Amino acid sequence: MRDIFTEIWATARRNKLRTALTGFSVAWGIFMLIFLLGAGNGLINAQMQSTDRYLASSMVAFGGRTSKPYAGLGSGRGISLREQDMATTDSVFAGVVGDVGAVYDHGGVTLSAGANYMAGQTLSGVYPVDRDINKTEVVEGRFINDIDMRERRKVAVISEDQARELWPHGGSPVGKYVKADGLMWRVVGVYRGDGMMKASDVYCPHATVCAIYSTDSRVGNIEFTFDGLETEQQNNDFEADYKAKLNLNHSAAPDDDNAVWLWNRFMDNIQMARGMGILRTALWVVGLLTLLSGVVGVSNIMLITVRERTREFGIRKAIGARPWSILRLIIIESVVMTTLFGYVGMLCGIAANEYMNATIGRTEVDTGLFKATMFVNPTVGVDVCIEATLVMVLAGTLAGLVPARRAARVRPIEALKEN
Repeated sequence: MRDIFTEIWATARRNKLRTALTGFSVAWGIFMLIFLLGAGNGLINAQMQSTDRYLASSMVAFGGRTSKPYAGLGSGRGISLREQDMATTDSVFAGVVGDVGAVYDHGGVTLSAGANYMAGQTLSGVYPVDRDINKTEVVEGRFINDIDMRERRKVAVISEDQARELWPHGGSPVGKYVKADGLMWRVVGVYRGDGMMKASDVYCPHATVCAIYSTDSRVGNIEFTFDGLETEQQNNDFEADYKAKLNLNHSAAPDDDNAVWLWNRFMDNIQMARGMGILRTALWVVGLLTLLSGVVGVSNIMLITVRERTREFGIRKAIGARPWSILRLIIIESVVMTTLFGYVGMLCGIAANEYMNATIGRTEVDTGLFKATMFVNPTVGVDVCIEATLVMVLAGTLAGLVPARRAARVRPIEALKEN
C-alpha cells in the first residue's frame, strides 16, 4: 500500500497543473456545499427564532371589515371585538380554548418621569395570560396579575429601554411612577425586549385601560390558548367555526372571512417548518450540483490519465501485473485525490461559516419600526461535515471506476503500440 501512495504522489508531482485544477474543482464543490448549508441554516435559525417568540398553541382574533352584505346590512362595515366575543370564545369553545385574554392598545402616548420623557409610546391593556402567550420575560418586579385586573389598578410594566431612558442614572424603577396622558402609573415590573420589535409597549391591566379609553365595551384583540388541535384539518375546521360564531355576533355572514381575522400561530409554525424544509432541500440540491462538477472534473482527469498511461499499463500487464492491481491503483488514486482536496474544501467551508458567524451572526436590521435578526448561528454541524466527507469518498470511487475498468482491460500488445 505504501508503494501505491508513493506512486500516486509521484504522478501528482509530474502533473502539477492538472492535479491543482482537479483539486480546485473538488475543493470548490465541497466548499460551496458547506458554505451554502451554513448560510441557509443562519436564515432558517433566524426565522425559527422569530416564530418562537410566541406560544405555538395560541391564537389572536382581530376585528376586520365585512366583504359581503348580510341581514340587510351592507358590506364594508368595520368590526370591533367586544366583551360578547370574549364570552363566546370562553363558553362556546370551552372544550378547546384554555385561557382567554385581550389586548387593548392606546397609542401616541408620551411617558415622563421628572424631566425625562419618551414620545410615541403605547399603553397596552393586557390580561395576566398575555405574559405566557407572548413569552414576555420579566427581568425585575412582576407582571400584571388578577388583583390588578379586579381592582383596576393604575400599575405598569415597562421595558428595559424605557427604564433606561426615563431613569438614565440607574436604579430600580420598580415602585416609582411614570406619567402618561396626565395620569400617574406605578411601575411594578420591567420586561426585556424581544429583539424583534421596539420595546415601546407599557403593559397595564386591561380592565384599567378599557375603563379609561374604551367607551362602548370594545376589548381590542382577543388572544387565547388552545389544546387538542393537532392536525392541519382540525385547525382549519376550528377557524371556520370560530369565525362563523363571532361573525354572527356582529350580524356578518358566517362565511365572511374578512369580518374577523384569526392569527393561528400553530399553523404559522407548520407553514414555516414546511418552507424551511423546502429551502434546506434546495440548498442541498444546489450544493450537490456544485459538488457534481468537481466529481465530473475528477472523472475527466482520470480518463485523461489512463489514456496517457496506456503504454505504462501495457508494460505492467506484460511483466505479470494483474488487472485487479491496475484497477485498484486507479481507484485509490481517485479516492485519495477527492478525499484530500475535499477535506481542504471542507476546512475552508467551516472557516468561512465561522467567519460569517463572527461578523454577521445575529446582525439586526433596524427599520425604525422593528428590528429583524438576519442570521443566527450560520454554521453546519459535525454530522454534515462527516456526511460531506463520505460523499466525497463515494464520489471519488465512482469517478475512478470507469477509467479504472478501461485501464484494466488494456491488452499488452495494443498498449505497447501506443506512442
